[in-house]
Amino acid sequence: MRAGDGADALRRDPPVVAAVVVTCNRRQLLLEALEAVHAQGPAPDAVIVVDNASTDGTAEAVRRHYPSVRLACLTRNTGGAGGFAYGTALALASDADLIWFMDDDTVPRPGALRALLAARERYPAGPPALVASRVIWTDGREHPMNTPRRKPFASRAERLAAATAGCLPIRSASFVSILVDAAACRRRGLPRADYFLWNDDFEFTTRLLRGQTGLLCPASVAVHKTAAFGSTDTDPGERFFYEVRNKIWMFRDPSPLAPVERAVYAGSTLRRWARTFARSRDRRTLGSSLARGIAAGTRTRPRPNEEVLAEAGPPVPERGDARRAGGHEGDHGGELVPPGELVDVRREQDHRGGAGQ
Repeated sequence: MRAGDGADALRRDPPVVAAVVVTCNRRQLLLEALEAVHAQGPAPDAVIVVDNASTDGTAEAVRRHYPSVRLACLTRNTGGAGGFAYGTALALASDADLIWFMDDDTVPRPGALRALLAARERYPAGPPALVASRVIWTDGREHPMNTPRRKPFASRAERLAAATAGCLPIRSASFVSILVDAAACRRRGLPRADYFLWNDDFEFTTRLLRGQTGLLCPASVAVHKTAAFGSTDTDPGERFFYEVRNKIWMFRDPSPLAPVERAVYAGSTLRRWARTFARSRDRRTLGSSLARGIAAGTRTRPRPNEEVLAEAGPPVPERGDARRAGGHEGDHGGELVPPGELVDVRREQDHRGGAGQ
């Protein structure tokens, strides 16, 4: 990894951890997730909940049961992408060293956070940019929707270093219990809010991990309480539009993936889309979504985060204004935190002599 990327998280011992949970109209699942988060030993230093304009009493329930949570109530649903972009900006404003991301249907098992922190400490080659939990479904099976992608070109040295920490090297992960170095977020930028849903976590984590270290920590376990067991190629209906548009957006962006990786992942994407069509009972809807997604993905690009988030609610405080990083509606102040200027990862790799994989 690049020297110094994780230095901020090592200056304080233990590092300050902020959990970021994004929710929309799933009050009971959120409360179960928050119970599990607060029961961790150690628990996060701060818990930020981004409520995507819920109408089921979510905000009131959070205030009643967890008054210490920093609650950001958005005025419209920005999707998981917008919620995590907003929550990440809040965490950076609070000066967190590490950010623990999770969806509202994620229930970390006891000791999940401790295992992630321990893996960071044991890794011998400097602090990793990201450590991911092993994700299971409610019956204990590995959840296919959240299987981190192993790093395809990991060297023997990388594999041995990861094994020393009880981990495996990975290239990407999902927003279901990942512990991210805040310094890496400041360098590489926030999640892209305009993705709305699908591939926002894939884009963010591949961008974060290009040339950096990512680990899968099997000792850290989280339950993803989706309604059904299955992968992302389960019949998506009209939401297939976001899969297609966002994947094209991502492949057009040189930051997340190296050229060889783009070719590999494009091939796997086409195979997944073919499986999706083969299993679908409504191919007309999928075909329409595919056409619209291709048109949007090739003719447009994601809007800047500050533009997307400015439409969603109160501005995010500037970094260091932890007092105003969350709370109830009307509690926010300051200016919108910009998403962070993305470095030219290709130039950075050339400067370091790395392969960019």
